[in-house]
Amino acid sequence: MRIADALAQAREAGVDRLDAQWLLGHHLQQGRAWLLTHDDAPLPAALAAAWPALLARRAAGEPLAYLVGEREFCGLRLAVSPAVLVPRPETEDLVRWALELIDAGAVPAAGPVLDLGTGSGAIALALKQARPLLTVHASDASPDALAVARHNAQRFELPVQFHPGEWWQAVPGLRVALAISNPPYVAPGDPHLAALGHEPLQALVPIADGGTGLADLKRLIDGAAPHLLPGGWLLLEHGHDQGEAVRERLAQAGFTEVATRSDLAGLPRCSAGRRP
Repeated sequence: MRIADALAQAREAGVDRLDAQWLLGHHLQQGRAWLLTHDDAPLPAALAAAWPALLARRAAGEPLAYLVGEREFCGLRLAVSPAVLVPRPETEDLVRWALELIDAGAVPAAGPVLDLGTGSGAIALALKQARPLLTVHASDASPDALAVARHNAQRFELPVQFHPGEWWQAVPGLRVALAISNPPYVAPGDPHLAALGHEPLQALVPIADGGTGLADLKRLIDGAAPHLLPGGWLLLEHGHDQGEAVRERLAQAGFTEVATRSDLAGLPRCSAGRRP
């Protein structure tokens, strides 16, 4: 089978050409330009044999990141698996906000920070990579997710202290200058869930939620004060229609300087508050 034949099969299977080129390029360790100029090159026998199954998985909606086993986030090519969410660009906005707070002196450059529900370790590792003086902690209730995060930390030689457990229960006694989280916030009946069926449901939808998707966001806000140093910040990613509710909850919990930021599409996506 040649590269041209593999791309023709992808078209017949209903797989986007760019997706197919990305898959081929990953397995051949070549860029798209090389593929375009070498479409007569034969595929290795193992890839040719695996190709129909890869196409079937992509055609069924499985994320490319799972098929290639990695996803770039804030310049780090992170290993991912179906045990963790695929890191997304809007979460990079959350990291950038945290870095702005550090650079402005609102969070000490060498202070302790905590990523709650770390998944692949994306937020924690991006912060440690960008600001090496930070003491970074990360937690997750899923042992499988923590295994992926630990693997990524070892892969990039970024020291992060990992804690198993749910939300604040994972870090009894720990107090930090910044806590940050991309928690489950999708409402159980959200129509977008169908397109996310290959990703872990527990990382998308809060358990025992009342149908709003806000349950874990509320838990994080309500339990934050004992774990934040005076003047400490809580940064949260949330749904585009949840900004007002999150700001109200932060204010009710006594946070000051409460604010919301929008993503590149102009949708309210992250909110934060400061402990007095």
